[in-house]
Amino acid sequence: MILASMRFVHTSDWQVGKVFRFADDSTQSVLQDQRLEVIGRIGRLAREQGASAVVVAGDIYDHEIPVDRTLRQPIERMRQFPDLCWHLIAGNHDPNVPGGIWDRLHAIGLPDNITAHLDGRPAPMDPAGAAWVIPGGLKRRHVATDPTADMDSAETPPGVIRVGLAHGSVRDFGSEEVQNRIAIDRARRAGLSYLALGDWHGQQRIDERTWYSGTPEIDGFDRGGDGGGHALVVDLAGPNALPEVTSHRVGRFVWHRDSATLTQAHDIAALEHRLRNIDPQEADRVLVWLDVRGALSLEGLQAYQDMLDALGSALRLLRVDGEPTLLPHADDLDLFGTGAVRAAAAILSERAGDGPEAQRDIATAALRRLALMVNAADGRKGTTS
Repeated sequence: MILASMRFVHTSDWQVGKVFRFADDSTQSVLQDQRLEVIGRIGRLAREQGASAVVVAGDIYDHEIPVDRTLRQPIERMRQFPDLCWHLIAGNHDPNVPGGIWDRLHAIGLPDNITAHLDGRPAPMDPAGAAWVIPGGLKRRHVATDPTADMDSAETPPGVIRVGLAHGSVRDFGSEEVQNRIAIDRARRAGLSYLALGDWHGQQRIDERTWYSGTPEIDGFDRGGDGGGHALVVDLAGPNALPEVTSHRVGRFVWHRDSATLTQAHDIAALEHRLRNIDPQEADRVLVWLDVRGALSLEGLQAYQDMLDALGSALRLLRVDGEPTLLPHADDLDLFGTGAVRAAAAILSERAGDGPEAQRDIATAALRRLALMVNAADGRKGTTS
């Protein structure tokens, strides 16, 4: 009789090759590299936790026609962990279509420690055979039928742990036409000890036996609050035992959205303090999307710009929407001394504070440029001996 117990890692949605169009070339390259580096962190997590297998619930790749180097890269990362059994299925980004990714991988040949489950047949998760994986990968990007339907009748040896592995959605989010829809009670229907799902990029517990792992490396500003950046370690003491699921952070980057209304120097200082303390030890792993509004004096606008310049150099990415408007202040003109420069600044200040919006924007920009020129000239004077 098989004495069934199993510990494995559940992950999904690596989406190797993903393009981050909002980032500059340098940041985009780093983000793409980390989608590969996280595979190594997942492997090390499995070793540290004493797991014998890793199940990857689809979307290993971000698109269906990766270049050859991108195709091979995740395979080479998994090859570095020959003591682990890696189980892969096709997702909606990398479906098992004729002549597609999976045929190309078959032609290349996978290492012995990697199994691509493409025919839906159950298979042992590791040499001990205490647990069997029952795959439900996708053969098209979108299917109208439940990719897990055949799990109910899937045959496995008696007494083993049955682990379902699928890619799709258990909810429709109000959509009229649902694709890749998975029955929310599939684990119960199919007698599964655990159902490992991919597709949602945030970690989600559906019920005590059904989980989404989420993407291991967060890939957008809407992912930070729902558990992305983790992998799940799953312990099963037997086929009928409830799984013990623990979440472990494996992602490098922190994605943060923030907003601020700036009207005085204190607001600028508070915003800078908040953003610098998202991760004070490793600011270069923080990406921020900031929404800004408010109104500042010219001196305040300069302080705000100085803050952006500093944070833009400290953080991995600083994306800013909106900006404070200029609220002219009598003391602003003191920045320009006397004479023609001050007179020009006075005219621009008046136009920046009144009139059509387009005129105010042009005048504000011109006034800020004039202030920068004056500051630069003052700086040069200060260095003259």
